[in-house]
Amino acid sequence: MSDVEEKKQVEEPRKKPYNLREKKNKDAAYRSLIRPELADELYDKIMEIVVLQKRYRDAAFSAKALAEELQTNTRYLSAVVNSRFGMNYSCLLNEYRVKEAQHLLTDKRYADKTIEEISTMVGFANRQSFYAAFYKNLGETPNGYRKRFADKDTKKK
Repeated sequence: MSDVEEKKQVEEPRKKPYNLREKKNKDAAYRSLIRPELADELYDKIMEIVVLQKRYRDAAFSAKALAEELQTNTRYLSAVVNSRFGMNYSCLLNEYRVKEAQHLLTDKRYADKTIEEISTMVGFANRQSFYAAFYKNLGETPNGYRKRFADKDTKKK
């Protein structure tokens, strides 16, 4: 590689697939103003609604809808999600969606389902957002993940 090519690689960082960006940590003052008891209560309710009731499967389940259900505002909800989960609301939902998608992609009962059907089942609105979230969380595509586990099963036989 020539010196010019090396400099170009150093100057231009590799573009991430699926338009993923580096996470920027913001220190919002209002996050620390929420009473810990209230934050704990909201955390428990968020876990109940989002995770146990599996509301993340609803592609239209917005932060506003959750805040209304919790009888709070989106700013409080956002602060609790950021402080207790260490991510924003959409990343929280996507994390649980991807976890369920991982299970469905490797489950033989869903082998006849396409990647798009599985993405819809777990709550993604479109293929692009599913691929982006999956790649962000696992570092590989859903198709590659499914193939890797299919290859492991054929090697075991």
